[in-house]
Amino acid sequence: MKDLEIHLPDVAGALAAMGEALGRAAVSVEGGGAWVVDGTGVAHFLFQDGAAAEAALRAAGIAVVAQRDVVLQRLQQDEPGQLGKLTRMMAQAGVNISVLYSDHAHQLVLVVDDLERAQRVSQAWSRGERPPAPG
Repeated sequence: MKDLEIHLPDVAGALAAMGEALGRAAVSVEGGGAWVVDGTGVAHFLFQDGAAAEAALRAAGIAVVAQRDVVLQRLQQDEPGQLGKLTRMMAQAGVNISVLYSDHAHQLVLVVDDLERAQRVSQAWSRGERPPAPG
C-alpha cells in the first residue's frame, strides 16, 4: 500500500477532479483524507497501486508531492486508549509519525520517518506487547 500526498487548489471541484481522474483510470482509493493548509488543499490517500494512482493524477495535471510506504495497524476499537498506547510505543522507539488516518478496513495508516523501526513496533503490537500505563 502507498500513501500519496496530493496538493490541490482550494477551489470548489478540486476533489471532484481528483476523484474523476482516478475513476477514469479505474484506481480505487483505500482510505485517506483532505484538508486546507495555508490556502492549499493537502490530501493523503491510500492506494493499492501507488504508481497507477500517481500516473492518473499527474496525467490530469494534479500535483503529487510524494508517494510513501505505510504501516497498517489494527487497533481494538472497543478498548479506550489504543491510539495513545500505539503512538507511545512508536515514540519510545524513536519513530516520528507525520501522517495518520484510517483505511476502509478500519486500520490505522501511518506515514513515518523510519519504516523499518515502525514495522518492528507494529509487529510487537500485533503480538500483544503494550507499554506500561503512564504513572
